Amino acid sequence: MIYLQIFIAFFIPGVLGYGGGPSSIPLVEEEVVQNYGWMTSQEFAEVLAFGNALPGPIATKMAGYIGFEVGGIFGSVVAVGATVLPSLMLMVFLAGVLYKMKGTKKFETLTTLIRPVIAILLGVIAFDFFAGSFVESGTVHTVILMAASFVMLKKFNIHPALVIVFGLVYGAILL
Repeated sequence: MIYLQIFIAFFIPGVLGYGGGPSSIPLVEEEVVQNYGWMTSQEFAEVLAFGNALPGPIATKMAGYIGFEVGGIFGSVVAVGATVLPSLMLMVFLAGVLYKMKGTKKFETLTTLIRPVIAILLGVIAFDFFAGSFVESGTVHTVILMAASFVMLKKFNIHPALVIVFGLVYGAILL
């Protein structure tokens, strides 16, 4: 019975928590603290603080920890599964719809219209990062990184991942 309760406690926030992990935190708290009484508000706040200190999605980290505390290893698996199941079901449904539409005129029109929007959004993000680098890192470092990246990519045909690692190392040492 406890595993069904764990599933329900994390499935409901997964369905109702539109916007990802941060928006589902109050819903998880309602289930864990108010409905089932598995934790006090203070304990939940500590779990939230601990979860925020670790990398990755907050909702799954909290589900794993709380599920383990309540139901052991299997409780952790059930809680994480219930957290990701709504998103997984929606993705499978939407993938099925897109697969059925593939090859139709509507799908081709849709992808034709979306490509420029995506390109513009990526361009805006790149420009914002570029402009911010002058402020945060300075003109000299930004120009050095741009020139070095260009030479590594175009002249020496170095993989972009290695160029990013170079930039990280450069920033860690000199900035």
